[in-house]
Amino acid sequence: MIEAPFLTIVMPVRNESRFIKDTIFQLLLQDYPVDRFEIIVADGMSDDTTRAIVTEIAEQHLQVRLLDNPARRSSAGRNVGFRNGKGDIFLVVDGHCYIPDDQLLKNTVQCFEKSNADCLGRPQPLDPPGLTEFQKAVALARASKLGHGGDSLIFGKYEGFASPVSNGATYRKEVFEKVGYLDEAFDAAEDVEFNYRVEQAGCTCYTSPQLTVRYYPRENLKGLFRQMTRYGMGRRRFTRKHPAAISLNQLVPPCFVVGLLLLIILGFMALFLDVLHLPVLLLSALYGFYAVLVTVESFRIAAQNSWQYARWLPFIFFTVHFGLGWGFVRQAAVGR
Repeated sequence: MIEAPFLTIVMPVRNESRFIKDTIFQLLLQDYPVDRFEIIVADGMSDDTTRAIVTEIAEQHLQVRLLDNPARRSSAGRNVGFRNGKGDIFLVVDGHCYIPDDQLLKNTVQCFEKSNADCLGRPQPLDPPGLTEFQKAVALARASKLGHGGDSLIFGKYEGFASPVSNGATYRKEVFEKVGYLDEAFDAAEDVEFNYRVEQAGCTCYTSPQLTVRYYPRENLKGLFRQMTRYGMGRRRFTRKHPAAISLNQLVPPCFVVGLLLLIILGFMALFLDVLHLPVLLLSALYGFYAVLVTVESFRIAAQNSWQYARWLPFIFFTVHFGLGWGFVRQAAVGR
């Protein structure tokens, strides 16, 4: 009988005490031989009860290992797991996600066997159980083209070969020998940057909805804005390191922010100096069209799901777009 591949599940965390116990047990209860997988929790020096929770679980389940990530960033945490894991296959799972069934590990192996790919991508929708009304609205907005872009597979159900850039999360160990590890200068978009190098190295990627892992969206606009700002900063680091990878989707949010700031400045100049009326009118028309587009999309989503979301969706769309753009512009301003 052929022995099942050994899987290393890499979990970079920091202050995940609310979710990590459930996530670890969803992995421990997988329908897969218990002696053929391990869970490496790379902790970024948490100051809540995360370490105590993981330590207690590790004392009862030998598959769980707690390792330090003194650099704290997720990129460094992933590298801790990749460098210390024993796996033939490495699977990244965050500490605040929901695994919908006990077949994830088995499906991972089956997808590698049928595709012979170097890595696997997976959908990562924002719709686990127990969400608030606001979180459900975030999930709906982010799943739309206006809220995430049309070239990403994170919220889709496509199965087949595809670029790993948007949703690659599982790798044969040979990938690290060929590509290296994550760039620890990245505090966000580190997976995008790594997966870009994976693709550039000629590695193949197969994506499947059978590998779906569900993530928890932010709980309020402030948290969502902070998240989007980090993503925007990561996008700027990515385009600075890989200028050939610049796309229209990446440039639209910073142009949105710059144009909005310009409209405010020119508006004051037109009001007090009685000049520049035409540029103000053109920019006002452009942002008026944006407001109409967001409103129409918000009502479309609400009509298909529930009208209660209509009060949140326009604000969520604006927060996503402005946050991504603000992070990009802010990172560009510091020149790193």
